[in-house]
Amino acid sequence: MQVDVARAKKVKSILVTLPRPENDKSPYFALAEKYNLKLDFRGFIHVEGVSAKDVRKEKINFADYSAVIFTSKNSVDHFFRVCEEMRHDVSAEMKYFCISETIALYLQKYIQYRKRKIFFGKQSPKDLEDVLKKHTKEKFLFPCSDVANESTHRWLQDNGYDFTPAVLFKTVISDIKDLEKVFYDVIVFFSPSSVQSLFENFPDFKQKETRIAAFGASTQQELLKHDLILDIPAPTPEAPSMTMAVEHYIKNVNK
Repeated sequence: MQVDVARAKKVKSILVTLPRPENDKSPYFALAEKYNLKLDFRGFIHVEGVSAKDVRKEKINFADYSAVIFTSKNSVDHFFRVCEEMRHDVSAEMKYFCISETIALYLQKYIQYRKRKIFFGKQSPKDLEDVLKKHTKEKFLFPCSDVANESTHRWLQDNGYDFTPAVLFKTVISDIKDLEKVFYDVIVFFSPSSVQSLFENFPDFKQKETRIAAFGASTQQELLKHDLILDIPAPTPEAPSMTMAVEHYIKNVNK
């Protein structure tokens, strides 16, 4: 990783713009302990469910679909929530296509895992290609947020699948104004919405010596729109995860 020498100051504190993990297994905790860092988590955005009444207005009838595609735990939660609100019993024949094994296993919260038809990829929509090829005649429901996963949407469209996006939850900007007088050496972003939240809460934000880490091309593009300096990009060939990228940076500057 190329480090801007003029901005290469020691890192002592990090703010991760996500809610605090429920357990201590997050790699960020290990990173903080290893380098003796002050580590805070704070969700810059949060999710709110769309009511069954509003879903009905879109004329989406869940009974019309033979398969469902999940790209996040939120999509799983809100699919089953809306089913319950609609009093819709999900058919035992429903096929579930999950973008990763983690999300597939999360289905156990709602269904008897071993008795259902569940397929999963490694992490990207393309990973699902092999299993989806065998199910081209299915009618897919794609639960998503109002800022839908564009790569999955585009991929399904480009490959001619019969699918319907269903907006079941919305991404909402959180109130983080209490952070006004709090400063961090590194702020870590994971979505364009979290960058937008920063400026909604602090329209006059100035980056100064704060280093910014960002995961994914769309997040990085949002930073550039606001004239922010991207100090720590991820994923990269050397650092496929955000924590790896942050650690590489710390190793370079905390000498």
